[in-house]
Amino acid sequence: MNQTENRSSALTSNPSYNENKGIESLIPRPASLNRHDGVFVICPETALVCDENSESAARALNDAMLRVRGFALGSTPVPGRPTVTISINAGDPPHGNEGYRLDVTPARITITASHPAGAFYAVQTLLQLLPAEIFSSCRVDGIEWRVPCVEIEDLPRFAWRGLMLDTARHFFTVSEIKRFLDQMVLHKFNVFHWHLVDDQGWRLEIRKYPRLTEVGSHRAESPAHVEMQGKEGDGIPYHGHYTQDEVRELVRYAQERFVTIVPEIEMPGHAAAAITAYPWLGNEDIPDFRPNVATSWGMKLFTFSPKEETFHFLENVLLEVMELFPSQRIHIGGDEAAKDQWKQSPSAQLIMKEHGLADEEHLQSWFLSRIQTFLHRHGRTMIGWDEIQEGGLAPGAAMMVWRNSKWAKVALEAGNDVVMSPVSHCYFDHYQGPAESEPKALGDYLPLEKVYELDPMTEASSAATGNVLGVQGNLWTEAIPDVNLLDYMAYPRACALAEVAWSPAASRNWEDFNRRLNVHKSRLDLMGVSYRPLSSCPPWK
Repeated sequence: MNQTENRSSALTSNPSYNENKGIESLIPRPASLNRHDGVFVICPETALVCDENSESAARALNDAMLRVRGFALGSTPVPGRPTVTISINAGDPPHGNEGYRLDVTPARITITASHPAGAFYAVQTLLQLLPAEIFSSCRVDGIEWRVPCVEIEDLPRFAWRGLMLDTARHFFTVSEIKRFLDQMVLHKFNVFHWHLVDDQGWRLEIRKYPRLTEVGSHRAESPAHVEMQGKEGDGIPYHGHYTQDEVRELVRYAQERFVTIVPEIEMPGHAAAAITAYPWLGNEDIPDFRPNVATSWGMKLFTFSPKEETFHFLENVLLEVMELFPSQRIHIGGDEAAKDQWKQSPSAQLIMKEHGLADEEHLQSWFLSRIQTFLHRHGRTMIGWDEIQEGGLAPGAAMMVWRNSKWAKVALEAGNDVVMSPVSHCYFDHYQGPAESEPKALGDYLPLEKVYELDPMTEASSAATGNVLGVQGNLWTEAIPDVNLLDYMAYPRACALAEVAWSPAASRNWEDFNRRLNVHKSRLDLMGVSYRPLSSCPPWK
C-alpha cells in the first residue's frame, strides 16, 4: 500500500486563511453560487438562532464550534454583533426536502430551507466555507473563523446518494461505521446500504434464530491476504456480529445526520452462513449436502430451499429487520443465486411443477415475489440487485443496477425504480492505479476520473427520468480487512461520486473538480481519512 501524504501540516493554525479557498473547493459543487465582497467573522459574541425544526442543523454547527473553539455559539443575539439564523419555511425556497438557501453578509448568515434536511446540508456547505481547521478533531487556536460573503441556492440532482459497505466479508466496529457515516455526511450522501449477511458471515443478531450469529457469524479462516485469489487460507478463525442494541444506536446516529440505513439480507443465494446455522433452510435432498460458512471468496452454490419452512424463517427474520430499520426499502440481494442445487433438488423441482414455473429463473422470480408481497403487506418496498428481473421483475420492486447500465432499461420500461451502481464506475474495491503499486484488490481498474464521468441517466428515456432514484458506490470488502484500507479505497473516489449524485450535470467539469479536490483534501487530512494520495496515474481510456 502506498503511504498516504504527510498530514501534520494540516494541523497548523492558519491566521492568514484565504477565504476564497472555501468557495473554490466546495465538494459537491452547489447548484448556484454567487460571490460578494466581504466576510462574516465568527467571534465570541456571535449568536446562533434557530427554530425548533432546525435544531439538528444548529447542533451540527455548534458541535464543530465546540470542538475547535472550546465553546459553542450563544443563543441570544447581541445588537450590532454578527448572527447566524437558521429557519425552516415550508416551500421557501422551493427546493424540495434537501434544498436550501445560504446567504452570507458581513453582519449575518441566513439559512432557509423547507425541511430540516435542507438546513442540515446548508450547514455542511457552511462548514466547508470556513477554514479547513473546522474539521480538526481537537481545539485549534490562532484561527480567525471567517466565512466569505456568498449567496448559494442548492438542491441535489438525485434523491438516492448512497454508499454500500460489506461487513460480511470483513467486520467493522460500531465506532468505525460511525466514522464512515461522518465522512458520508460531509459529502452529502444520504443512504448507507449495509451489507450484513453473505456466505462468509451473518452479522446481524436475530432473536428468534440465535444460531445465525452463534454459528453463522464464525468462519474457520479467511483467504491469506497476499494470496487472496488463490486457495491458501490464513488459519485464523474470524467472527463478529452486531447486537440489536448496536444496530439501534447506529440507526439513531444516522437519522440525526439525515442518512437512511438500508439493510441487505441476501436471498435466495449467498446463503451459506445461514444454511450452516440451520441446515433445514437449504436443499437437503441433494447429493453431498455439506454446508459451511465459506472460508474463501467468490460465488457459492448454497441457496435457500423454496419451501414453506424457508419462507416462514425469512419472514420472521424480516420482521425483526423491519423492527430495527425504519427505511422504506429493504434490500434482499437477489444476485448471483446459483441454480445448481435447485436443479438437483426433487423438492424444488416439485414446487416448480406445482406452480407452473418454466425454469429455475422463474422459480427465483416466484420466490422473490413472495418476499415482495410480504414486505408490501408491512408497508415496505423490496429492492435488489439487477438479477431480480430474471424470470420477471416484481411490480413495485426497485432494482439496483450493477452488471451493466443497460439492465436499467428493462426495469425503467416496466415502471420500476432503479438505483444506478454499475460495476464499471461504482465498485470502489477495484484498483485505482497500476496493480503493482496498489493494495491487493479483486481486479479491474477504476480510477478517479472514470467515477466522475458516470452519467446515471444513460439508459433513462425522458419518460422514465423520474424512476432513476440515484446512484451508489459499493465497497465489497474481500480485500479490505481494516478501516485504513477502507478509507484508501473509498476516497477520493467517493468525492467524485458525491458530485455525480448531487451537482447539476451541466456544471460538472473534471479539471475544475480536480482543482477543488486538491484543496478539499486538507479537510480529509484533518478528519484523519487515509485516502489514496492524489498523485497522477495513467489515463483510464
